[in-house]
This record gives sequence, C-alpha cells and structure tokens, in this order.
Amino acid sequence: MSLISQNIPLAFKSNKSKREVPDEPAFMQANDENGDGKEMSLDVMRVNKRKKQRNEVDEKDAVEQEKEMKKLESFLFGSIHAPVEFGKEDEDEAGDAVDNGSSLFFVDRSANNVLSVDEDDGEVLEEETKQRKAVWEDDEEAKANVNIAKVNRLRKLRKEEDESLISGSEYVSRLRAQHVKLNPGTEWAQLDSEPRNNRYSDDESSDDEDRAVVARGYKDVGAVDDLLRTNEDLVVKSSSKLLPGLLEYSILTDANAEEPSNGPINSVQFHRNAQLLLTAGLDRRLRFFQIDGKRNAKIESIFIDDCPIRKAAFLPDGSQVIIAGRRKFFYSFDLVKAKVDRIGPLVGREEKSLEVFEVSPDSSTIAFVGNEGYILLVSSKTKELIGTLKMNGTARSLAFSEDGKQLLSSGGDGQIYHWDLRTGACFHKAVDEGCINGTALCTSPNGKLFAAGSDSGIVNIYNREEFLGGKRKPIKTVENLTTKVDFLKFNTDSQILAICSSMKKNSLKLVHVPSLTVFSNWPPQKKTLHYPRCLDFSPGGGFMAMGNAAGKVLLYKLHHYHDA
Repeated sequence: MSLISQNIPLAFKSNKSKREVPDEPAFMQANDENGDGKEMSLDVMRVNKRKKQRNEVDEKDAVEQEKEMKKLESFLFGSIHAPVEFGKEDEDEAGDAVDNGSSLFFVDRSANNVLSVDEDDGEVLEEETKQRKAVWEDDEEAKANVNIAKVNRLRKLRKEEDESLISGSEYVSRLRAQHVKLNPGTEWAQLDSEPRNNRYSDDESSDDEDRAVVARGYKDVGAVDDLLRTNEDLVVKSSSKLLPGLLEYSILTDANAEEPSNGPINSVQFHRNAQLLLTAGLDRRLRFFQIDGKRNAKIESIFIDDCPIRKAAFLPDGSQVIIAGRRKFFYSFDLVKAKVDRIGPLVGREEKSLEVFEVSPDSSTIAFVGNEGYILLVSSKTKELIGTLKMNGTARSLAFSEDGKQLLSSGGDGQIYHWDLRTGACFHKAVDEGCINGTALCTSPNGKLFAAGSDSGIVNIYNREEFLGGKRKPIKTVENLTTKVDFLKFNTDSQILAICSSMKKNSLKLVHVPSLTVFSNWPPQKKTLHYPRCLDFSPGGGFMAMGNAAGKVLLYKLHHYHDA
C-alpha cells in the first residue's frame, strides 16, 4: 500500500498543498485594532463555520483519494478489493477498464486469416505459405559501384578485359562465385539433389534409393556402399611396432599348475588354435592343457612307457604330434583318433637316437638328425624315409625355411648349410662367424632373418638374403649368454627372439629384433626361471610359455599383443 500511496496523481497533491495553507484567524488581526466583543463573536462564528466546511471537504477528498488508490491497485494487481464474478461484472466498471487499457486477456483474431473451417468436411485448411525472403537486404549494394580494374586483386573478377565498373550486388555475386571456385566443397557430403520419384514404391530399384551418393570420379560404387554399411572400425590402430627397452608383460598362473611334471620339461608348444598347449618331458608323459591364463585346465595326459621324451612337436596343420627320444624309433599321436603309433626303426638306418628333429611348415616332411652328419627326411604322411642329406661334419641343429622348401643345418664344422629339398642339393655353405660348434638354429617366420647359436654362448643374427649373397658378417652378435646355446625361437611377427641356455639359472634373454637390443627388464628379477630348457610363443603372440628343469611351465602375457 505504501508503494501505491506514493503514486498519487499530482492533482491531489496540489489540492492538498493548497488546503494545508491556513487562513490567518481574524481574532489575531483584531488584536491590533480596537473592536468590541460583538465583532469578536461574529468573527469566531465565521471561523468555526469555515473549519466545519474545510472538514467536510477534507473528508470528501479522503474518500475520493481512497477510491483512486484502490482503482490504481486494481489496474496493477487485478481485482483485489472487488473480485470479479463471472456474469455479475458491472458494465460501467468494465467499460472504464477497457478505456484505461486494463483488460487482462484479448482474443487473437489473426488466426482467422490463416485457418479456415470447411463446414462440409470439417477439415482445417492452411493458407499457402509465402516464399521466404531475406531477413535484411542492403539497399546500398544496388546503388554502389565498384571499380574492379583499379585494384589488382579484384581484376580476376572481370568477365571481359575492358570491364571496370560493376554494381555492388554484382560484385557480391562474383565474390561468392570466386570463393566457391577456390574452395570446392566435398561432394560426398552434399545431399543428392536429383529428384526421386516413387520413393516408397516396392520396385526393384529401391536399393538405388538407399545407396550413398558418391562424388564424381569414384567408379567402385559398390565398395563404397559396403564400407558405409559395415559396423567395423574404419581406422584400426597399428599394433605391429614393438618398442625396445622395456617389455610389458604379466606373470600368469603356471600352464601346468594342475599337473606339474615329475621331471625336466623338454618341449612346450602351442597348437594352431592358440588354446591348446603341449608339454612333454623326461617323466614320459605327454600332457595337453587348455590355456586361458587363469585356470589352465588339463585336458589329457598320455604315458609313453618305453621312451623318455626329449622332444615333442605338433605338425603345423595340428593333426598329429611327433614324439621322439633317445630311441631308434619315434611315436606319432593322432589328435583326432586319440591313437598313439610307434614308428621305426627306419629302413636302412642304424641311428640309435632320433631325439633332434624339425617339422616343415607345410607339414609334409620331418627332418631328423642322424649319425655322422646325415640328415634323415621322413614323410609325415607315410612315416617312411624319403631321402637323406650329408654334411661334412656332425649335424646338431636344423631349421626349415618359411615355405618349407629349404632346410638349414649346422654342426661340428662351424658352418651353416642351405639345402634345396626339391633336389636334395646343398646350394650354399658358409662359416658362422666365431663359431666352432653350432648348437642351435632358427629362422624367422617372415623369412628375412635366421639366428645361429654356438657352444660358446654367442648368437649371431643374419640377414638371410645378404648371407646367401656372400656377406658373411652377422647384422648382430648377441653375447649375453656365457654357456652353450640350447634353444632359439622367433615369435610370430619376428620382432622377438628368445635365446636360452639350460646350463645356467635364469639364462634366458629376449632380443628386440628391429633394434637388435636385449630387453632390459627380462628375465624377471623377483621370480626365478630356474634352468630354462624350452620356450614357445602363441600364434597371436599374446602368450609365452617357458619350460624349465623343475618340471614347471611358466606362463606370461605379453601386453603388446592383443590376441593369444
């Protein structure tokens, strides 16, 4: 109420101010004159009468002022003192309210110009929408003239050589055309502007309607469609490059934790499906484990009564396991039939031990190290001797090339032989630098490199193409081992080379092949490897299994590789 009282019209304030000025009493003036008592009484009556009249006027003004204040409050806050009752409004007050602009609601009659009701159908029809216009247009563009011949950078906008003055609107249009010319948009991102008739028809051409719009110059539209319809990753992070220095790995549960071996482990190998692991040792048992990194459940155990196992290996096709020891014969275990067959002695041969052998990558040939430098070639299908190769010295290690058509061998004469298995001839022979007795050989899966180990602990890494070309110097000599090298193994992508010696504890090193450096954090410092004897990498590179002389198969996860 206080806020409203401050907004009283100026008319009331002026009238009030006039009334607040009192007339000077007559008896005060009479004091200065010499009048009688009668005149004084008349003056007093006049004064009282005037006071009474002023009081009546003040009361009347107060009532009017209060009405005016309530009226103002109603204008601002609605009908507070006299709420509106529907059907009982005073017509005069309503008329006054409309005159003073105090109506709270109004009816929008403009909708009748847009919508019309069809009395027959009752359907609502919309008026035709007008074409959209620009929000703002600059009238000065049409009036302005631009001299495009005077400024060097604007001369390219000329359509004729002698053209100079153009209007402002023409200047703007030419600038836009020049921008489009210099900055062409990507056509594949533009919507197809061609009209498509019968869009929802069941015609055979409906496939064309869903097809992506291809920019000009792309002929293989089907390939682009297939690319856009697939949910596979378009950009795959390359994980092919392994960094040197530190190897990221985790120690997992031992692969043969459910049934450790009672003797040294001589062979570990992953099956081609990366889930099945073979272990074999001098306890005469061949075991299979399902590798998951946690439980590593045992699947099967086979006891070979008369043959302490020196080596066991899958055929690359995964159908059989070849088992050999210091015997004249060897065994073949069929994984499908779960049957063990004893094979040998080989016809015409007197070897007392077939413990060293290699299987060709094409699963066609098994090469055994024989006596007096002989290499025995046996068919993996018939298990019969199909040929022999003869070295000058004793044969101690073998390795097939990546295609299985060539064989590498080394031995007591310190030389590395390359054999062509199609002709049975030695087409290259060279000395392994610094080697007196070769003890281990291994070729990389990509066929570019091979490694040769000797009884002095030296491992030479050669570029195979350069070695066959006459360059006999190795690209790297690894001298981290001090005892006889017993085992060499490249991983699946030829980025890691494992070298080990079974004559010394923790004598296992991993070489980063691209940089030809040894990983500094291997072997683990907190966990002993005992005497390592064999090692294998899973087909995807994610697992690494190492068998030792204590009968355990240690399992590791290599973080660089995402697949097992």
